[in-house]
Amino acid sequence: MIKDYRPVTQALLGTLLTWGLTAAGAAVVVVVRGKQRKLLDVSLGFAAGVMIAASYWSLLAPAIEMATESKIYGVDGEYAFVPVGIGFLVGAAFVYGTDALISSFYEQNPRRRHQSGVPRTNEPSELGTTYEDPGNEAKNNQWKRILLLVIAITVHNIPEGLAVGVGFGAIGSSPSATFENARNLALGIGIQNFPEGLAVSLPLQAAGFSTFKSFWYGQLSGMVEPLAGVLGAACVTLAAPVLPYALAFAAGAMIYVVIDDIVPEAHQRYN
Repeated sequence: MIKDYRPVTQALLGTLLTWGLTAAGAAVVVVVRGKQRKLLDVSLGFAAGVMIAASYWSLLAPAIEMATESKIYGVDGEYAFVPVGIGFLVGAAFVYGTDALISSFYEQNPRRRHQSGVPRTNEPSELGTTYEDPGNEAKNNQWKRILLLVIAITVHNIPEGLAVGVGFGAIGSSPSATFENARNLALGIGIQNFPEGLAVSLPLQAAGFSTFKSFWYGQLSGMVEPLAGVLGAACVTLAAPVLPYALAFAAGAMIYVVIDDIVPEAHQRYN
């Protein structure tokens, strides 16, 4: 049983599950087309609810208990909210900063949008002037949105993998830090990853990629989770004092993803 394995092994197996569900979601592109958008939106909404619940019960609640029991933050843990609040805000700020950096990098390097075969606009004509092709401009905008989506989901999977690793690494540190809660967290993130995989592969297919390439890049976005999960479990095992910060960091990152990405994406088509 996975319950009898070491925390790092548990984290690896748990994040392999989340990666596998990402790949399963990406594979749906073989049968799903744009007409099934409502199904995707429902899945995203369900995943958002699962992530919010998991962020509290499996991350924030254990973080508060650990900070209280450590006696570092007051005799009765009256300041236990400090590490949890700091970790939560830093986690949200990390994801926000990453998104801002990606957008800024893209705006400062407009030639990036042409590296995957997207037609250029404003090319010089034979008379030395430039022209604007509305069709090409629309394709460029579409490619930018897809590129940012793929990068953003990949980057967001890092704290999600870390969350699973920290969850397994924290087992036994507090009454709420149990194997069952860590397992439920992995399942919750895995469920959330299923529509994420499809959310990457479906736009790629709509942009002209082959079905195989759309699936490949979709599942690739979840590959960072096993690496982050093992790192999170190893760091937690070696450095127990950082547990409240690490758990709250992962929770802040996941809640920000829900608010900034998943819910708006689910409402994009007014479903």
